[in-house]
Amino acid sequence: MEVGFALAARHGVGSILISRSLARALLASVALAASIVLAGCDTDQVSLATNAKANQPVPPKLLAAMVEKNMDLQSPILVRLFKQEAELEVWKQTRSGQFALLKTYPICRWSGDLGPKVREGDRQAPEGFYSINPGQMNPQSAYYLSFNTGYPNAFDKALGRSGSQLMVHGDCSSRGCYAMTDEQIAEIYSLGRESFFGGQKAFQLQAYPFKMTPVNMAKHRNNPNMPFWKMIKEGYDHFEVTRQEPKVDFCEKKYVFDAAKPADAKRDLVFDASAKCPAYVIPEDIASAVREKDVRDQAEYNKLVAKGTPVARMNTGIDGGMNKVFAAKIPEGSTGLSEGAEGTTLEMLAMAKAPGTIPGHVNPPKPNLDAAASGPPQEPVVAVSAPATSTRVAAAAPTEKSQEKSQGSGFFSNLGRKMGLGTADTTATTPPPQATASVAPAQTSTTPPTAASRLKAAVTRFVPGHDKSKDAAKEAPKPAVAAKPAEPAKQPDTRLAATRPALKPSVSDGAHDSGQMAGAAPVVQSNSFDSRFGAVK
Repeated sequence: MEVGFALAARHGVGSILISRSLARALLASVALAASIVLAGCDTDQVSLATNAKANQPVPPKLLAAMVEKNMDLQSPILVRLFKQEAELEVWKQTRSGQFALLKTYPICRWSGDLGPKVREGDRQAPEGFYSINPGQMNPQSAYYLSFNTGYPNAFDKALGRSGSQLMVHGDCSSRGCYAMTDEQIAEIYSLGRESFFGGQKAFQLQAYPFKMTPVNMAKHRNNPNMPFWKMIKEGYDHFEVTRQEPKVDFCEKKYVFDAAKPADAKRDLVFDASAKCPAYVIPEDIASAVREKDVRDQAEYNKLVAKGTPVARMNTGIDGGMNKVFAAKIPEGSTGLSEGAEGTTLEMLAMAKAPGTIPGHVNPPKPNLDAAASGPPQEPVVAVSAPATSTRVAAAAPTEKSQEKSQGSGFFSNLGRKMGLGTADTTATTPPPQATASVAPAQTSTTPPTAASRLKAAVTRFVPGHDKSKDAAKEAPKPAVAAKPAEPAKQPDTRLAATRPALKPSVSDGAHDSGQMAGAAPVVQSNSFDSRFGAVK
């Protein structure tokens, strides 16, 4: 209440609107909680707001932002998700009828890779357009609060894709979901709740691999998911040029946006995701604006490709991503497949306040050990203007003299290199293992490396923040007078341990409320999430 009075002193008339909004929100919550019962995530009959968590009012700071942006508390919302940026955006309709960005929330954790979810158990967070109705809101979630994304939609089903219980929830833990902190999901939940109280039947969720800009499209141009991404980019562009929620339909196993009846049509349009598309038109004002944007984007994309914009790395074996602001708070934290804003580092963000409580059992992105042991990841490809036999860019090959000096000329050393047990091949035209830009120093020992040492070397390349210069110093050739080889077993392998972090203490400003999270233990091992996921999200 003190905050409300402070805002009143600063904002005058606006503060009165905020106070009224708070009172209206509380009264509406109580009244509807007593009278409306809606279907939950598992078709259980649960109400939209029957407990303290689900009844939390919209924070005064957000109410003040609504006043400044000419928004009503209960006007419709729209949500956009971006994996690479690890961001969730909440857009809200203004009194002019268009949507404006209300707030951007950093995503604490998402799992899988860039690309759509295909089958149950693939750990993929979904991509595409989904509709969230009141029945998908779960105030009794084991992960504080949540809402079901609605995956699979009609498009996913037409392709035979499977999966269930894909959520946006709290607890910063994900297996195919988008996980926020408890404080963040409470705020997002309250915004969705108020939009339903205001009459919105469902809000749209748009989930993307990244912001659909020419730069990102150029970086990922070789990704096999590009045809799908180009298709959903049409919906992205419709929203960008109109600032209106695009109408989404499905036919011929594809998305259709803002379809309307032709002028001479005698019946309403009927869409079936697996059937032929009916005759439809896109309103000319929307179609022309989208065409103009597409021409600009394509011209910029062509420039980026022509100048050799590197292609993003694929198949790294890293499970999902985390926003930089959270990775900075976790010992040995990594953003994984996400990218932070330019000009910021984990060290800079470490001093900032985290947007919510980070639980002690948080499991940051880390390399897949099986993928690491199988070989180095694919190296980025760079487009070149002149024809060439290979467009792969690799590190410059060392001279013959330096190779002989660093690798040795012993029988076992030569045999090890022929069998693929030595250093990675640095040429761009030879078969796998493929060239990488960070070739490890050649071994000087005449003893062939063991399988364990190969796994150790592979894992080391994926450890976030690992200083390879120290490894080079440790693995430098020993003097010839050494009586026996070094015994690495006497020193613990800290690099391998780093990929399996021990339980980490909470880095939040305060202790996590044990009563906040129903069904969740206060301490859970980082490798036991599958066992925890049996509970309803």
